[in-house]
Amino acid sequence: MTHNMRRRVLLAGTLAAAGLMGSANAGARPGGKLNIALILKSLGDPFTAAMQGAAQNYHEHYASQFDLTVRGTATEKQTDAQIHMVEDMIRARMDAIVVAATDSKALTPVVARAVKAGIIVIAIDNPLDDASQAAAGVSVPFVGPNNHNGALQVGNYLATKLKAGDMVGIVEGNSADRNAQQRTAGCKDAMNAAGLRIAAVEAADWDYAKGRDVAGKMLSDTPRIRGLLCGNDNMAMGAVDAVRDAGRTGDVYITGYNDIEAIKPLIADGRVLATMNQFAERQAVFGLDVALKAVTEQRKQSDLSRRIETPLQLVTAPNH
Repeated sequence: MTHNMRRRVLLAGTLAAAGLMGSANAGARPGGKLNIALILKSLGDPFTAAMQGAAQNYHEHYASQFDLTVRGTATEKQTDAQIHMVEDMIRARMDAIVVAATDSKALTPVVARAVKAGIIVIAIDNPLDDASQAAAGVSVPFVGPNNHNGALQVGNYLATKLKAGDMVGIVEGNSADRNAQQRTAGCKDAMNAAGLRIAAVEAADWDYAKGRDVAGKMLSDTPRIRGLLCGNDNMAMGAVDAVRDAGRTGDVYITGYNDIEAIKPLIADGRVLATMNQFAERQAVFGLDVALKAVTEQRKQSDLSRRIETPLQLVTAPNH
């Protein structure tokens, strides 16, 4: 990344965190403004809603420079609908598409069609699968955090509360998603390093109700479980209720990921031990900023950096 680009990205992130947003600094093409699409997943999820709000706020400040089209699915699992949204943006001849994929593999073919149509594509939140990109002959930058490191930090914090030999369960997101895979790997690495035993790993598709069911099953199958590492806060809230239903509140540590508003009271009162703030607003702003810069500089997709890493912050009761 160039010095100027790094400064732009850092500035955008700082302003996003302050609720002010960053400057696109994008000059319109002769004859009209740029057209950028933001394709999201599960618009009802608080994390996605934060991304959408940040992107729209960012656009309001720079509407004279580009038009922003925002689309998103109703749930995490509506991959076909998201594919159709990308197809619509290809037909609309967007200059760039920023996408938070519902499925790291399934979205790659349609993204490849967009790239081959001359559209700049940037991934946020969930990176596209590396092998699928290679097979499709494309390279799609990921603007977002290192999910493995984030989960490793959460797992390391949990490990300080347990002793070697204690049993834990991992409540995973959508197992097809690259971010879910990375978070699970980070949790496993932390548990293995601490000598903790992983009793089960099961997907709950980022969902509260499924998280509750999966956590309840783990507690029933392995009564000695002392910790539940959840791939996002929705599932962590489900795990909190499962632990309560099992009569084990205060006996089982629970961790989440995302630091959504609804998790904050649970962190404060100890029902959730820790979560990870991955700054949804910054990801959306960074993604748009990278896309705009690529288009205005007329850069090729293949010339773009594969990864632009965004911040992470461990959140616990002492620092929430």
